[in-house]
Amino acid sequence: MAAMTVHLDIVSAEASIFSGLVETLQVTGAEGELGILPGHTPLLTRIKPGMVRIVKQHGKEELFYLSGGMLEVQPSSVAVLADVVVRAEDIDEAAAVEAKRRAEADMANAGADFDYATAAVELAQALAQLRVVETIKKNISR
Repeated sequence: MAAMTVHLDIVSAEASIFSGLVETLQVTGAEGELGILPGHTPLLTRIKPGMVRIVKQHGKEELFYLSGGMLEVQPSSVAVLADVVVRAEDIDEAAAVEAKRRAEADMANAGADFDYATAAVELAQALAQLRVVETIKKNISR
């Protein structure tokens, strides 16, 4: 018996990153973790920077990093819209570590005119990318 699926589109500001049938989708929404299965109630919510985990038709898993964005769930389709989407295997781990280090150093040495909100966003994005890299490493070592 074939698993139930829903059509998913993951789109960045630059290109369509994924379009196809999926069995499940996991993403961090504005209010917490979301698991989307076929037949999910319609939903429109913001997405936090982090990992998107999909299980494609026939069970193959794929991971993505996204910078935040919007999730729209309809009865027959799901759309993830983000400024930046990167396939997990394409993340530059060294650049993410450097961005994390730089944001932490900026926050530690903040002056009166420091833009804390910008530094916090940069830190959150770097940490989210590193979590995706760690998840990939764990999956490979199984």
